[in-house]
Amino acid sequence: MLRSLIFLLLQLLLTPIFSTLAILTFPFPPLTRYRLISSYARTMIWLLGIVCGIRHQVVGIEHVPKEPCIVLCKHQSAWETLALQIILPPQVWVLKRELLWLPFFGWGLAMTSPIAINRSDGKGAMKQLLKQGKQRLKQGFFVVIFPEGTRIPYGQRGKYKIGGAMLAASASVPVLPIAHNAGRLWGRNSFIKRPGLITMSIGTPIATRGLKADEINARAESWIEDEIERIDRQRQ
Repeated sequence: MLRSLIFLLLQLLLTPIFSTLAILTFPFPPLTRYRLISSYARTMIWLLGIVCGIRHQVVGIEHVPKEPCIVLCKHQSAWETLALQIILPPQVWVLKRELLWLPFFGWGLAMTSPIAINRSDGKGAMKQLLKQGKQRLKQGFFVVIFPEGTRIPYGQRGKYKIGGAMLAASASVPVLPIAHNAGRLWGRNSFIKRPGLITMSIGTPIATRGLKADEINARAESWIEDEIERIDRQRQ
């Protein structure tokens, strides 16, 4: 409880500072902005280790391709939104546009070139994802998508939405599946952060050429969920 409180207070103190600095990066090119802004994630991950005792290990880092691709990642916690920034090359996220309206945090987030969609506009959101996703790939960004759409409690699985797979098929780029067990230590919307080791596992890229979106999505889902079970068995 005390460790979690200290981390929260430090987060409340540092977020406005980093967000203000992020806004000041506006004149720079997108990739330069990202590299500067991602220092916030590095700081938060470092604080999680020092204050809360949360460490992590990465399995399969050699599978990360050199060229930008679509990343489909399990979403259990706020941890992976930070950790992906220090583990993967420069990236943009697909997220709900309402996040950009948050004071300080949202303003800084807007400088990272996210694909901010209106979830209530189904067809419009998909068109935006396909158009802006291809643009971000050409700019040199990996596109990170949480296919379940929201954080899922540890030990559960949500419905994998097809948008990321459709973008990968349309852009003819691989899908990089990522599994982890962060929700075990930092749960969905949880104030408490428990000390321990998080394992993130990066799978072999899924080649998408010649595959339909639903098949790509099914392969990614199968690997991610099976890998989470394997991680949990290994921990036991």
